[in-house]
Amino acid sequence: MEVISKQKQLRQRRSEALQPVGLVPTMGYLHEGHLSLIRRARQECKTVVVSIYVNPLQFGPNEDFEHYPRDLERDLSLAQEAGADWVFAPTPEEMLPRPLVTQVMVNELTDRLCGASRPGHFDGVATVVTQLFNLIQPDRAYFGLKDAQQVAVIQRMVEDLHMPVIIVPCPTLREPDGLAMSSRNVYLSPTERQRALILNRALQEATKRWEAGEWEKGEEAAAYLADMITSEAGVTLDYAEVLTYPDLEPVESFDQSKAVLAAVAARVGSTRLIDNRIWQREE
Repeated sequence: MEVISKQKQLRQRRSEALQPVGLVPTMGYLHEGHLSLIRRARQECKTVVVSIYVNPLQFGPNEDFEHYPRDLERDLSLAQEAGADWVFAPTPEEMLPRPLVTQVMVNELTDRLCGASRPGHFDGVATVVTQLFNLIQPDRAYFGLKDAQQVAVIQRMVEDLHMPVIIVPCPTLREPDGLAMSSRNVYLSPTERQRALILNRALQEATKRWEAGEWEKGEEAAAYLADMITSEAGVTLDYAEVLTYPDLEPVESFDQSKAVLAAVAARVGSTRLIDNRIWQREE
């Protein structure tokens, strides 16, 4: 496996790459969820590139950029074991040699969920993903559905801007206790870890009730999720919403063919966690 830190070197290697090229964009501190994306790319692509870059553009002023977990040596070992051919691990100065005056913004899809509670977050995501697509020129790019809004935003950006890349959404992976895998899980104390399980439990129970046809409108399901999560001590709800997917519009009625996203976010102690389920009726 080759580790690349410079754009010039990356462009040279890209010109020699076997097709198709698969990209797994990450912010590092890899866990099994990331590794599953790398393995999927390995199955479908001749060249697999993993990017490791903690993107400052997607962090707000009071968020955890400085303290976001980092361990490059560990990440390189895991990426190699999972089947990566190259790891692109640029410095902040390499990606942002001077302040940006150009950004990529995806409107409407970012008005809800994490976009509402983290202003500017998805502008930063869309901009850095565009940078990576331009530098690496992947044929396929792999994203986890744990952040389903991010997948929807990237898919729409690719569609609107006619980017020549296929976005491959991949299932959320979970710890044995059901907690969605996340690099931020390391922040949780043992007590907080137990409290955090309410997100998955709430989504599981809501899924059962949706399957049983207990609700007519999305707001009823969202209220149930909110009530269940706020009942857990030490957990502060950010949002609980039920929206069409991938358009992220209010669900007037469940009697429709569109997929539905049930998404939640909450703070457990000082750690912000997200989780979701995608509901879809079988035709």
